[in-house]
Amino acid sequence: MIPVLSRSEMRSFDAHASSACGVPSLLLMENAGRGAAEVIAAELGLSKGVKGHVVIVCGAGNNGGDGFVVARRLLTLGFEPRVFLLVKAERLSGDALVNHQAFLGVGGQVTELGPQQLNLLHAAFEGARGVVDAVFGTGLDREVTGFLRYAIEFINGAPGPRIALDIPSGIDADTGAVLGVAVRADITVTFAHRKLGLLTPSGALHAGKVHVVDIGVPDTSLTHIGYGAEIVEASDVTSALGTRSVTAHKGSAGRVAVIAGSPGKIGAALLVARGALRAGAGLVTILALPETARVLDQRVLEMMTARIDPENIEASLDEHLKNTDAIAIGPGLGLDESAWRIVEHTVLRVPKTKVVDADALTLFAGRTDLLPNAAGDLILTPHSGEMARLVGGSAADVEADRFGVLRRAVALTGAVVLLKGSRTLVGARAERVAVNPTGSRVLATGGSGDVLSGVLASYCTALDPRRAALAAAYIHGLAGERLAASGVDRGILAHEIADEIPLALASLR
Repeated sequence: MIPVLSRSEMRSFDAHASSACGVPSLLLMENAGRGAAEVIAAELGLSKGVKGHVVIVCGAGNNGGDGFVVARRLLTLGFEPRVFLLVKAERLSGDALVNHQAFLGVGGQVTELGPQQLNLLHAAFEGARGVVDAVFGTGLDREVTGFLRYAIEFINGAPGPRIALDIPSGIDADTGAVLGVAVRADITVTFAHRKLGLLTPSGALHAGKVHVVDIGVPDTSLTHIGYGAEIVEASDVTSALGTRSVTAHKGSAGRVAVIAGSPGKIGAALLVARGALRAGAGLVTILALPETARVLDQRVLEMMTARIDPENIEASLDEHLKNTDAIAIGPGLGLDESAWRIVEHTVLRVPKTKVVDADALTLFAGRTDLLPNAAGDLILTPHSGEMARLVGGSAADVEADRFGVLRRAVALTGAVVLLKGSRTLVGARAERVAVNPTGSRVLATGGSGDVLSGVLASYCTALDPRRAALAAAYIHGLAGERLAASGVDRGILAHEIADEIPLALASLR
């Protein structure tokens, strides 16, 4: 797992480095700026004899100080930095002031810009190899307005590559939200550790390619300050899933029950079941009301079907589910009274591990107080719209603070919660939030989430819910990446995602 820090955690990391480790803040800034300069030189193809200049736009705080270090380093390497300061130099203080003076001391020049001088910035972009954003850092927590807003808009109009230091200016470091306006970077060089805001859809969209540079403090410092999120790595997944025993058989490989589908939506049930089988479940049975089961019987091949008695739903479910290891419930099930009875009994009273998705989640809107006392383990798999129905607000509210909403949902339901989307998140009580790094645009197709529910249910037959969830998200996303490897960005069908699952896992080994 790779640590991810919030704004306050990064402040604590820096403070601990200075107070406990004895590394001065000035040295931390020096290390950050030098590391960033090396990345910038490599990304822009700067080498001796290369013509062209690099524009560096600095603000008043420590992010501006980082920019001055970058400028000094580029200058000493023989390149041409053109530095613009968006405030009067007398407003600088602390480490930023020291590095401003150091840049001037080695022969650098800084142009101060006022509201009527942004045309100078625009002119500097002509012929530039790239533009470095050092306006705001992770400390920004207010909307960008006035002159600084115009400056960021000018940066976004630069024709060359845009490189942000630590985080694109205007992005909230905790939520990834755009604070009025934000730099659309092609590359972001972040310091010491990734920040939460870079791992949200909005943050990732503005950050572009992310590099992490060392600032001279070992990760052991994290044990003293703590942190709340981490990125899943391939090794975490392969360690969790292991290798199947040579003595495995269909009965020992996991029994999954799928409670999904209704007239007109049987495809959802088939996709969940297919995902479970492709993920390695030994036996998969789709439970459905008679009308749905009759249609399914004409379509199934490797999976089985069983009928839920509409006159005796609860007893029928108990009989069918007594020998299962994990259950996936909800996709395409419907929202009528029979569906509610099926969902209520299965989710709340059947003492098995249950993946709760789609219609099953919607049926608990306004009733989440029932979930903490459910029998067995629950894994909820909402997209942002379903999450909004569970915790309140809108899908836009969820996307504006994915980490915060996830933690609220975990506290509210007591369940493991997998919040789907670009950079899927997995939350659980007393655990760090797991961030999934895999995925592709080809996953934006109907039924993709149904396949994920099946994969997750399969993994739940052998793993604890949290590890099953992070492994399922990773492998599902990796399958999408593999399908997109040839340059495809659309047109992949959900069943093709399922069929790629075993190959995705094999590729990790």
